[in-house]
Amino acid sequence: MWDEEVETMPREKLEELQLKRLNRTLSIAKKSRFYKDKVPEHIETLEELKGLPFTTKADLRNNFPDGMLAVPYSEIVRLHSSSGTTGRATVVYHTRNDIHNWTELVARSMYMTGVRKDDVFQNMMGYGLFTGGLGLHYGSERLGALTIPASSGNSKRQIWLMKEFKTTVIHITPSYALHLYSIFEEEGIDLRKDLHLRIAFLGAEPYSEETRRRIEEMYGIDAFNSYGLSEMNGPGVAFECPVK
Repeated sequence: MWDEEVETMPREKLEELQLKRLNRTLSIAKKSRFYKDKVPEHIETLEELKGLPFTTKADLRNNFPDGMLAVPYSEIVRLHSSSGTTGRATVVYHTRNDIHNWTELVARSMYMTGVRKDDVFQNMMGYGLFTGGLGLHYGSERLGALTIPASSGNSKRQIWLMKEFKTTVIHITPSYALHLYSIFEEEGIDLRKDLHLRIAFLGAEPYSEETRRRIEEMYGIDAFNSYGLSEMNGPGVAFECPVK
């Protein structure tokens, strides 16, 4: 286990911790223009969570650019943004503590699936305003694994990196995994003999269980669902466990 104290915590203690942290979050949220009149300062039980209001995509857009900020700009170290193709861009800010928590969350999940410090992690998700590549990048580095920020595209380069640096773990979209396999076939590469892959994290787009099984069979690996949304850090909010 990555964080044995938290991961083995008795349910009663875990709920106490959740309530404590939720109340801390509420007290911080009250400092924002948007939430100050929408949420209570304190709740007594986790049961009261269901009475708290939802935050919608429209809320995020209508409070652009900083109506939801609960800390001064001096505490912000990063922002990410949607493209705004379907309306006003959605902007999400991160403090240093946000990035620390994101890193620990992803490290815990990656460790659960079997990633260790002697692995080589090749991240084939985009880097930039899109959060896709960064969460698992942080998690991999936190675990001590060799991290290759390959980003997306350039299939020949991806394959070269896999072969030369003996990549064992990849982060990739399902559609690109299927496309990349066709390049392997064109190049006459036997994935089981010529490469060292054993784990793939799939995400950033919807796909079926059939597609996941197909990728596992093609690559001879275990493929895990990675869940995330930019409004809550990004990839790594949750992972599928090995039991699947």
